Amino acid sequence: MEFDWTTLGGKSPTALVKARTVAHHALQWPTKAARANLEAVADDSHSSLTWEAGRGALFSQPLPAGDATVRVGLRLAGLALIVMRGNLMLDTYELAGRRDSMVGVWLDSSLRALGLKPATAVTLPYTIPSHPVARGSAYSFSGESEAFDELARWFDAAAEVLEEVRTGYTDGRADAARCWPHHFDIATVVALDPPGAATARSIGIGMSPGDHYYPQPYFYVSPYPLPKGAALPPLALGHWHTEGFTGAVALAESIVALDDRRAGVSGFVRAAYDAGRAQLGLVEAERPQ
Repeated sequence: MEFDWTTLGGKSPTALVKARTVAHHALQWPTKAARANLEAVADDSHSSLTWEAGRGALFSQPLPAGDATVRVGLRLAGLALIVMRGNLMLDTYELAGRRDSMVGVWLDSSLRALGLKPATAVTLPYTIPSHPVARGSAYSFSGESEAFDELARWFDAAAEVLEEVRTGYTDGRADAARCWPHHFDIATVVALDPPGAATARSIGIGMSPGDHYYPQPYFYVSPYPLPKGAALPPLALGHWHTEGFTGAVALAESIVALDDRRAGVSGFVRAAYDAGRAQLGLVEAERPQ
């Protein structure tokens, strides 16, 4: 089912900060479960998550549990952890009013019952923005129901765009879309050079639900490695961000103002992608037909 882009903006893009921050903390539980039970890989993708639109949730990579696999997820609506075995939902745990110590006991018990290692034994190799939950406070998000629903809609929109990139951008090799728990963004990377090539040019395309750069969701397109002093062309939608990372950025508030949001975002991604290719020395004529 295609996502209905007219539903975006039901909650102001700048009114999602509280919901996004507490969801970012809750998201660390599924990734801890993965880190406890999967072999680490160099790019850390074992700890990444996938978006499942039908459930409105981000799920861990499959965890081996006997003759089946287990996934631990975070449902954004209402903010709850989910444990699934294959396609069967085993249990749901609402986070409202619970402290992380309680969440850890519940999740560890669920994992052990399935023959898996506990999540609480994991120490994350990164930090995320501070939140009272991390200091022992209970999850509290009264009045944020609409904000969680809106966050889910932005992930739905991003998943649709990234699937278009994966299947339609045939001049490179696009990874499956992954949500990275460190930054809470969902993205794909289009590799533009053959495996083993001396160069490793790529373009990252994704959506962040907001961060310390922008207190609202945004789509981004980031070429790598961008030459120093690269001439970045103007964009019909969005702008070039150069602090901390270099990439084209289209803010949510600009997207919801468009008459055709889907076409606007697709056009932004394609224009920024083509500009990135040019800056990386890949001219249009080099694209395979």
